[in-house]
Amino acid sequence: MIVGTAGSAPTSEISASAGLRWYVLFIMMLAYTINIADRYVMSTVLEEIRLELHLSDAGIAFLTGVSLALFYVGMGFPLAWLTDRYSRRNVLMVSIAVWSAMTTFCGLARNYTQLLLARIGVGIGEAGGSPACTSLVCDYFPAARRPMALTIFCLGAPLGAWLGASVAGAAAHAYGWRGAFLVLGVPGVILALIVLLTIREPKRGCLDKPASEDTPTVMETLRFIRGQRAVIHVFMANGVTTLWGWGLMWFTPTFLQRTYHLNVAQAGDMVGQIYLVAGVGISLFTAWLLAKPYFVDPRRILVLLAVVNAVATIPSIIAYWTHSLSTATISLWLFIPAVYLILGPQWALTQNLAPPKMRAMFSVVGLLVANVFNLIVAPQGVGLLSDWFAGPGGPDAASLRSALLILAPTGFWAALHYYLAIRTIVEDQKRAIGDA
Repeated sequence: MIVGTAGSAPTSEISASAGLRWYVLFIMMLAYTINIADRYVMSTVLEEIRLELHLSDAGIAFLTGVSLALFYVGMGFPLAWLTDRYSRRNVLMVSIAVWSAMTTFCGLARNYTQLLLARIGVGIGEAGGSPACTSLVCDYFPAARRPMALTIFCLGAPLGAWLGASVAGAAAHAYGWRGAFLVLGVPGVILALIVLLTIREPKRGCLDKPASEDTPTVMETLRFIRGQRAVIHVFMANGVTTLWGWGLMWFTPTFLQRTYHLNVAQAGDMVGQIYLVAGVGISLFTAWLLAKPYFVDPRRILVLLAVVNAVATIPSIIAYWTHSLSTATISLWLFIPAVYLILGPQWALTQNLAPPKMRAMFSVVGLLVANVFNLIVAPQGVGLLSDWFAGPGGPDAASLRSALLILAPTGFWAALHYYLAIRTIVEDQKRAIGDA
């Protein structure tokens, strides 16, 4: 189905059929899937890269997490500025092509410097992906349907994590860690062409209350964010959730390999099955749940997220405390799906707290907070702690376990921020998009 031509001008209004809306949502979900897969593959082969390059846990954390995050965050603001002013379709297309090509170059890297440069390239490309995707989805689905739509979009997270764990783990076991990057890099280039040829650029805010035609400056957007008390708490809750959830999951394959002597394929497949079955299942359930009239009130969504975050923190502690593989497996099956339940609703809350012409910038500010926690604080902090606990003998299973157990309780902190957002979210949402 062709949704629009590459040269089509933005439509004055999207009078989209259900089929067109769902097609666009599906393509955006695929873009997010490849984004997460290309990022998450590094977690799966972390130990293999560390051993080949003779790195400490802190050293591999910098190479694989911090290097990507610095450029992801640094490029986020200029790319969001472009996304709020020019074709979101074109920004997304170029971003997908860049990060996919750079993922392929990771597989071709022969030394530390080459891998570092390729990883930086992945970060630059990925910076333009999510803001463009979420902004486009918001102009195909009205405010009341966005929590459901953006939860479907976030199916890309467990699907991408599965690709980056099970598929990449199998490729790494068969062909070495470089093979994992080569398997995941090429499909993104094909998707970039699909985006270029089949996605139409809608008018911004066509499904929201009419607003000024002027595009706000970055400073105007930041001042508006500062006045939205609920969004500050949602940003912080999202950031701490990624610190807790994604931070723990980043080192989980390495933890399983060191503690239970699994190979890269076994460790990747163990967590990959959780992403695929439980992650996709809970995401679909959440989309169905948020489509109910009961959750039109955003305060009820926040209560749901606070409770889930707090309850899931308990098995996240048990998973890294126990010395039993079966207990750890059960705990991971309880903890990991909760991260994916939270992901879609928090995206929707953020987008409904943003005026239409500020949505990409809202996304990038949220991603800035999340990725400082997720890709800088979590991996570097865990790596430094693991090295410190290990002492001169070098990092091992016990040192990594101790570091992860310090990180696990932060899930309670995230739950607190979701709860605090309840007080002002209704009035803040009306200020952003009216009663749309």
